[in-house]
Amino acid sequence: MKKIKKAYQFVTQDVWRMSPKGKNKRRDFGIQVIKTLVLSVRGFNENDINMRANALTYSLMFATVPIMAFIIAIGRGFGFEQVIEDYLNQSFLGKFDIVPTIMEFVERYLETAQGGVFIGVGILVLLWAVYSFFQNVESSFNRIWQVGKSRSIIRQLANYLTVLLLIPILLIVSSGISIYLNSQMAEVALFAEATVMELILKSIPWLISWTMFFLIYKTIPNTQVSLNSALIPGILVGTLVQILQMATVYFIMFLSRTSIVYGVFAAIPLLLMWLQWTCLLILIGAELSYAIQNNESFDFEADVRQMSRRYKDYLTLYILCQIVKRFEKGESALCAADIAKHDNLPVRIVNQLLSRLCTVKLITQIGTEDENTVPTYQPALDINKITIGLVFNRIDAQGSELFLPDLPAGMQKFWEKWLEIKNSYHDIDKVLIKDLIQ
Repeated sequence: MKKIKKAYQFVTQDVWRMSPKGKNKRRDFGIQVIKTLVLSVRGFNENDINMRANALTYSLMFATVPIMAFIIAIGRGFGFEQVIEDYLNQSFLGKFDIVPTIMEFVERYLETAQGGVFIGVGILVLLWAVYSFFQNVESSFNRIWQVGKSRSIIRQLANYLTVLLLIPILLIVSSGISIYLNSQMAEVALFAEATVMELILKSIPWLISWTMFFLIYKTIPNTQVSLNSALIPGILVGTLVQILQMATVYFIMFLSRTSIVYGVFAAIPLLLMWLQWTCLLILIGAELSYAIQNNESFDFEADVRQMSRRYKDYLTLYILCQIVKRFEKGESALCAADIAKHDNLPVRIVNQLLSRLCTVKLITQIGTEDENTVPTYQPALDINKITIGLVFNRIDAQGSELFLPDLPAGMQKFWEKWLEIKNSYHDIDKVLIKDLIQ
């Protein structure tokens, strides 16, 4: 029990007081891995990932035919419709024996879209179905990344259409590479060269999966995602999705007798199970991506929650003083990460205190016009007028006051007396509580 308590103490508090020193890379890497795993597990519970995966599965079921219709329409425009259909038949979906059914639905959907009651109504319905699904995905990602603001509708449409254009292009390119390598293997006589080509051929689906999930984690959240934060979960989730597909195919082969009895209906539960697990893996990858990029932001988290008011005021004044002094010397303004790095402060604390100072209009953000630019901070008013008294008067006055109705006369006098003492230069330590009420 002592070891269990010690381990719990380590992962909940002690490890968050350890920062990378740069001297022992193995130690620093181990600390980062532990923080990332703890944040991922915590985020899984706090963000209701399982429930969101279920909602995403339900949304994907309704969006499957419109998305497939869109991809087929793009492939048909380029003259590669048959290539996409062959790819679907060769993939694990072909094992479900439902590709012909899906293609039939797609054809009917396209016919309906082209023959709407009003010109363009069918196309608009198709676009809206696709947009709703992707918007649901982006909303889930923004919740995980704690991003309160979504992209504009124009930006969303542009990004979603780009993704839908890339999917058939990736399928066409991968099919072309596969056809080329198969033809070369037939001509190659050397066993070693044929084996290498066969390995390359088998690795193509994995590379496509890694690339697709890397792009998902890099572009969907409405925030800047670093390369490592998108690449690591992209490769991990892409690999797990491929393994899940192989396991699903094995299940289909194992339950072949059930398929004889129930036909296509036997594939529906397996398809739903695969969709749910895929959505769950995608959201877990998003949690992992967020944890990789932000694990340093949670340093000293337990201490921050219990931080005394005096220490919080001290850090607030220190950060404000650094901003004012840089402005006075004509030096460039710093962002939150630079301020944290300069004085070895946790980024999470710095962000909280900067937000506090911005709210009371003592500092202001620069560079907020461009969403791709990291904001920096400078004083919001004449630095010769920023006094300690002004700082704490604005901080203390932040929020609602005097909202209680029908205050007794005694309470009103107490409030006025308190403000008089607080705003004066008298030594508050010498004022007795009993003297506040006459």
